[in-house]
Amino acid sequence: MTTDEIIETEDRLEIPTYDKMPMALVRGEGAHVWDAEGTRYLDFYGGHCVSLLGHCHPSVVEAVQTQAEQLIFYSNVAHSPVRARAAQRLAGLAPDGLGNVFFANSGSEANETALKLARKYTARSGVVAMEEGWHGRTLGSLATTHDETYRAPYTDVLPETTWIPGGDLDAAEAVLASEKHAAVILEPIQSIAGMRELSPEYVQGLRGLCDEYGTLLIFDEVQTGVGRTGTFSMSDPLGAMPDLIALAKSLGAGVPVSAVLVDDAIAETVETGDQGSTFGGGMLAMAAVEATLTTLVEDDLMARATEIHEQVVEQVGPVVDEVRGRGCLMGLKLDRPVAPAVEALRDQNVLVGGSSDPHVMRLMPPLVVSDEDVSTFAEALHAALDATAAPAEAR
Repeated sequence: MTTDEIIETEDRLEIPTYDKMPMALVRGEGAHVWDAEGTRYLDFYGGHCVSLLGHCHPSVVEAVQTQAEQLIFYSNVAHSPVRARAAQRLAGLAPDGLGNVFFANSGSEANETALKLARKYTARSGVVAMEEGWHGRTLGSLATTHDETYRAPYTDVLPETTWIPGGDLDAAEAVLASEKHAAVILEPIQSIAGMRELSPEYVQGLRGLCDEYGTLLIFDEVQTGVGRTGTFSMSDPLGAMPDLIALAKSLGAGVPVSAVLVDDAIAETVETGDQGSTFGGGMLAMAAVEATLTTLVEDDLMARATEIHEQVVEQVGPVVDEVRGRGCLMGLKLDRPVAPAVEALRDQNVLVGGSSDPHVMRLMPPLVVSDEDVSTFAEALHAALDATAAPAEAR
């Protein structure tokens, strides 16, 4: 099929999802992808924050291929050695005290599971979420996604959520003091909102309020987790320990998988049948998780994420208003709408993302990008900003 035929067929048969880029990708290797016409792109979008190790990392490919030759799938109604190894790897990297794992398939599913566990543990129904936060599109997670555009058609059936502004502890206490809320859910860095980072002081204060009023604290680390920000979890740099963590995206380095990490007290309240997922914990996904986490540690890629961030700050910081985020989860704030620059970068065969803030461009590159790749991106960004600058008389 030609590119036009691929695009026409997808658009005709699939219900709408995203505004898609005008290309059909057929191959990936490391920090690059190729389209059906043979054009190579430098991927600083990471397949939407998924390709932690780059595309088709040899360790993940080998692990999945080997597992596929042995047993492609059996549900977790049966035990599995590869699931045991993946769980052991994940629990070993989890923050202290959060060594109990539930495997699922997507970020939305992980967040819904965390909310469900919190409601059972506390015997409360209400949830507190942050303004500008994003936690998914399924009904349970959608209830905590702030953007009214997505919630409006389903308001009558969504679970109860109370919104608070991130950074305002007085507002948080005014809500939590009612002692009606099961959990507070937050993204340590609000990626879609434009890489807005919650301060350690705020999150530590929120942790204290949750303890005082009997509310659990959930970190949605679907984007920040698994080493992308330079640490396995943001609990370390924030200096605050959540009760539950939701992981996804990077966890399988491209293979769909998610997980929830919970403490012992919560895990002890879960009974057989409370939680389950036919495909959660499937063998191919578990092989990918084991390989991803092993490579992450053995290749010291969390340290590399920090190095990449520092290089980006050095090379593009002078031409943007602000570099936000941590590690390989970055936002570049421009003095103009980013959409033309995103398109200009794509014209130079560099892929990046936008955000709900029209002035913030998102970078979510693999942790394996080279120094040369960073320089290539920086040069392309300089050219894109020059090409999209407003004429002097219009400024």
